[in-house]
Amino acid sequence: MIYVWMSVACSVLVSVLLKLARRLEVDVGQAIAWNYVATSVLTAMVFHPSLDVLKSAQAPWLGFVGLGVLLPLIFLALAASVRNAGIVRTDAAQRLSLLLSLLAAFLLFGETLNAWKGGGIALGLLALSCMVWKVDARSTEETTRGWLWPLVVFIGFGLIDILFKQVARAGTPFAASLQAMFALALLVSVALLLWRRWRDRTFFTLRDAVAGLLLGLANFGNIVFYVRGHQALPDHPSLVFASMNLGVVAVGALVGTLAFRERLSWINALGLGLALLAIGLIAWA
Repeated sequence: MIYVWMSVACSVLVSVLLKLARRLEVDVGQAIAWNYVATSVLTAMVFHPSLDVLKSAQAPWLGFVGLGVLLPLIFLALAASVRNAGIVRTDAAQRLSLLLSLLAAFLLFGETLNAWKGGGIALGLLALSCMVWKVDARSTEETTRGWLWPLVVFIGFGLIDILFKQVARAGTPFAASLQAMFALALLVSVALLLWRRWRDRTFFTLRDAVAGLLLGLANFGNIVFYVRGHQALPDHPSLVFASMNLGVVAVGALVGTLAFRERLSWINALGLGLALLAIGLIAWA
């Protein structure tokens, strides 16, 4: 279980680094680009993927391109959500995105819906509604940002998970898939930066590069430790799944409320509890 908890720590650390970005005057767009430099290099060093499989006609390049575009864009949305809605609500929305991939499994991939999974999905949607509800905002614009960005995170990570499933069904090895996704995400991130450089005269700084490399280390750690957790407990995939998702929601809630003094209304707290219950039901199923 140590791998799972290390993955949880890395996942929450990503949110913490994004939360601190404005305070430390870090340009999030540049940091995300450097993050993909780090994850691309670390994937090559740790997994040593064979890229010959990417040349085959069966390689799911449509899925790779979709992920290459979505990953940096949703990372930007994640940063905006952490900034406007906080770590607690953002991490819960991110983890509840598994509801969309579950629905896709039933509708697109032919899986059977049972009572436990159905109940988990229903509770999860109710939890999401409670988590994005913000009653203490000081303006209409703040209220909109408070619910809109977690909702974008929920939808975006759900779409990413669905694309991951499609890529996995194509049979491309995991390491090669990661290398292709991260490389494409880096290209999209650099294109966005060059556009901003042309439009806003944005300058590249060493601070942003260091922050981005740290972000990439945490992002990669989240992935690799989660994989190692499944490898260490091959007969207990639901335990790894539940521990990871419940752990991120719970630890994110503790860090957000204790370290960053994030305030939750009673309906947000109810949503947090429902999110934990929904993930537990889905794992039990």
